[in-house]
Amino acid sequence: MDKDYNRNIKLRCAVCGDDTSFEFNEDKSYVKCTRCGREYFGGYNEVVELNQELIDQELEDVKREVVADIKRYFNVCGL
Repeated sequence: MDKDYNRNIKLRCAVCGDDTSFEFNEDKSYVKCTRCGREYFGGYNEVVELNQELIDQELEDVKREVVADIKRYFNVCGL
């Protein structure tokens, strides 16, 4: 099983939902959505926290995919 289960999750602005308009300072301790102007004074960590439901859903999707692939692998191997 050489499948890659890595995922990139686009974080969304909590106000406008945009996922491409973030502006960061150098250490990502401050984030601003340039589309709607929302400022995240908790920085990148705040944006991640506000997107936790999206992250959790993606994790569940990956888990289901891994389980299905493992079952398929065992069926092919006759185990």
